[in-house]
Amino acid sequence: MSANAPTAPEAAAPADRPLPAGNAAVVGLQWGDEGKGKVVDLLAGSYDAVVRYNGGANAGHSVEVGDRRYALHLIPSGILHGRAVNVLGNGVVIDPEKLLGEVAGLREAGLTVTPKNLKISDRAHLVLPWHKAQDRLQEAAMQSVGRAIGTTGRGIGPAYADKALRAPAVRAGELLDVDTLAEKLHAIGPMKEATLAGLAALAGVEHEPVDVGVLVDWLRPLAEALAPHLCDASFLLHEKMDAGEEVLFEGANATLLDVDHGTFPYITSSNCSSLGLHPGAGVAGHRVPHVLGVVKAYQTRVGGGPFPTELLDATGDRIREVGREYGTTTGRPRRVGWLDLAALRYSVRLTGTTGLAVMLLDVLAGLPELRVCTGYVDRASGAEVRGYPADADALGRVEPVLKTLPGFGEDVTGCRSMAELPAAARGYLAFISEAVGVPVTLASVGPRRDQTIFA
Repeated sequence: MSANAPTAPEAAAPADRPLPAGNAAVVGLQWGDEGKGKVVDLLAGSYDAVVRYNGGANAGHSVEVGDRRYALHLIPSGILHGRAVNVLGNGVVIDPEKLLGEVAGLREAGLTVTPKNLKISDRAHLVLPWHKAQDRLQEAAMQSVGRAIGTTGRGIGPAYADKALRAPAVRAGELLDVDTLAEKLHAIGPMKEATLAGLAALAGVEHEPVDVGVLVDWLRPLAEALAPHLCDASFLLHEKMDAGEEVLFEGANATLLDVDHGTFPYITSSNCSSLGLHPGAGVAGHRVPHVLGVVKAYQTRVGGGPFPTELLDATGDRIREVGREYGTTTGRPRRVGWLDLAALRYSVRLTGTTGLAVMLLDVLAGLPELRVCTGYVDRASGAEVRGYPADADALGRVEPVLKTLPGFGEDVTGCRSMAELPAAARGYLAFISEAVGVPVTLASVGPRRDQTIFA
């Protein structure tokens, strides 16, 4: 059997495709964990390249193929297909050790990962050990004053901060000359040590002093392994598009975690809506006409921040267990709530979503009734809140307006068409579509590739 052969009969990508011809993006419309990995995996077999354009190893995509479950943190989900070239764009921050560990795991699983099907932008920035140390120490310092934000500790924020600061940043292309990079790291080292020592003092904890010599020795074999994968990714993508090849862009994290448009400050550090695609991959807006927005049939969130529809009862516990709502990257239990259509309308408008993929519909089966948030009112005054609040404090002052819809008791995991779904499940999807003004083009009724309905 070839290295990229399907592992089960349903593993082949379906012939149906919920998007018209042309380049497309898949983006999360909530607080992440919507099921983007499965959607990209479903689509990747009919695209020539799959591109990750933001985030780092703090994001996780889970894809089930047959009896095997793949957890992907940096590598695009297209790696599970033989056709697609997979690209890490310049907007991604890359932990070289984590990336190579992921490569090794995929190879052990029998998949092919080579410089031919995995490309890395030489303009992407690196996550180094001192970024992860800074992330943990900064969170500890903020925790001591009650202002922690629930970071994953993967060094993502500090790496993006260095990118903005410019001088202390390291880009993937610099791995091609480690000796010159070593000189730069020795210059940066004292500044990093001062930062870590200061944060450790604030948090009242110890820290391991920066040793640039150890860092350089750690980097050398990683640089050697990654060098063959480096390229001018934007140039590569434009070549492919100019030749008539189709490209699928894969967003990590999700719109409500966007550094500019999410529920600040409980967000990630990159532009993770479709708006981040263009600077994060070096591709102009007019070249990506289709945006498939991925949304759970309910709502989840990891870490701190307001959550207007959160369920802190037995219903929430049931949804969490049935939906296996535990983080792919961290293992942390996710907070669970009813679907928030006020937030979804905001995300759809912001991202230019042209079609919806509603995931985990099967998790709601058996609930006697379903509730959805149709809008917000101010908790103090009772006045309607127009639009979507700009930050966490403002969102924390709203009360959701909830509408009750009939539940469906039937198991839907065997349904393969909209017609086979129970009437209440079809009604639920229709209500979502009408509320946000975008058609539902895909519904997921289970984790496997074949447990998918195309409208």
